[in-house]
Amino acid sequence: MKRTILLNPGPVILSERVRRALLQEDLCHREPEFASLTLDIKHRLANVYPEAASNYEAILLTGSGTCAVEAMLESLIPKQGKALIVSNGVYGERIASMVSVHAKANSVVSSQWHEAINLQNVENCLANDPAITHVIAVHHETTTGRLNNIAALGLLCKRYQVALLLDCVSSFGAEEIAFADWNLEACAATANKCLHGAPGVSFVLVKRGVFTERPSGASTLYLDLYRYYQEQKQGYSPFTQAVHVYYALLEALKELEESGGYLARHCNYKILLQKIYRGLKELGIQPFLDEQVTSCVLRSFKLPLGYSYEQMHDGLKQAGFIIYAGQGGLKNDIFRIANMGDLQLEDVNRLLEYFKILLDRNRTTLI
Repeated sequence: MKRTILLNPGPVILSERVRRALLQEDLCHREPEFASLTLDIKHRLANVYPEAASNYEAILLTGSGTCAVEAMLESLIPKQGKALIVSNGVYGERIASMVSVHAKANSVVSSQWHEAINLQNVENCLANDPAITHVIAVHHETTTGRLNNIAALGLLCKRYQVALLLDCVSSFGAEEIAFADWNLEACAATANKCLHGAPGVSFVLVKRGVFTERPSGASTLYLDLYRYYQEQKQGYSPFTQAVHVYYALLEALKELEESGGYLARHCNYKILLQKIYRGLKELGIQPFLDEQVTSCVLRSFKLPLGYSYEQMHDGLKQAGFIIYAGQGGLKNDIFRIANMGDLQLEDVNRLLEYFKILLDRNRTTLI
C-alpha cells in the first residue's frame, strides 16, 4: 500500500504498530475488558506529564479535539461564571463561539492572527472585572504555528486567582505544560496529533478537586464531564466509546513512553522541523513567523511569488505528500507543514527534493 506522508496538523501518519492495534478483536464497551482498557489509558494519559499524575484526572470522550474543548468549556465554566477568552487565531475564535453558543458570560481579548496574545489587555480585564472566573486560551495556535506565551498568561491567572482552561489539542505530548505554574484547571487534547493515535478519541485532563468543589456547568447531556468522571472511575462510560481507537491510543501511548516520553518527542520534532525550515529557506521559501515564537509541531511558510497553494499542494500530492493551506484571510498567503506522526528523516529529505523539483519545474515553465 502506498504510504502517504501527512504534513497536515492531524490526523497524523500512524506507525505500523498503532495501525495493527486497530485490527484487534471486537469488544463491547460494557464488558470488564473494556473497563480495564479505559483505566490503563487514563493512567497513561495523566502520566504523560508526571506533574499531572497525582492531581489530574483524564476524562475520555469519543469525538475530535473540538469535542474535548467544548466539553471542557461547557462543564467547567460555572453557569454563573464568566470567561475571558484570549484569541489570536482560528481556534481562539472557535472557543469564543463555543462559549457564546452555550450562553456563558464572556469577554474576548483579540489579537490579529500574526500577533502574540495581548497580555496587557488580559491584565487590564482581570484587574477591572472581578466576575471573571476562568481565562481560556490556545496553547499552540495552528492557524500560524505560534506557541502562545502561556507561561506569562499563567502568571497573571495565579496573581488574580483565576483558573486557566487551555486548548492543548496540538501541543499535548510534545510541548511543555506547567500545570501548577500556569494555575491550570484543565486542558483538552486529542489522540490523533502529538500522541500519534488514530482520530476519534479525545480527552480532558481536569484537576480532581473541581468535581467536588462545585457542580457541573453543563447544560448538555453528552458533553458533561462530571458524568463521565463518575462512570469512568470504574472504567466505563455513559455512552458508546470508539473501542478500536482506544486500542490504537493505548499502543501509541506505549510507543511514546518507550521512546522517552514527551521530552524526547519534543526533541525529535525540533530536529525534523529545523530540517524542513532550513531546506525550504535554501529554496527561497520564507517562514511566516519568527522561529523563536513557533512550536516544535508546525510551521507556516509564505507562498513563493507566482505560486498558488493549489500548485504547491497538487504537485506535492502527486509525490505522496499532503501539505496544509492557510485559513481565512491567510489562504492566499501561506501554507503550513506539520511534522507529527510516524515521520522519518528520510521522509523529510524526500519532501525537500520534491519541493526543489516542483519549484524548478514551475520556474522553467515561466521562462
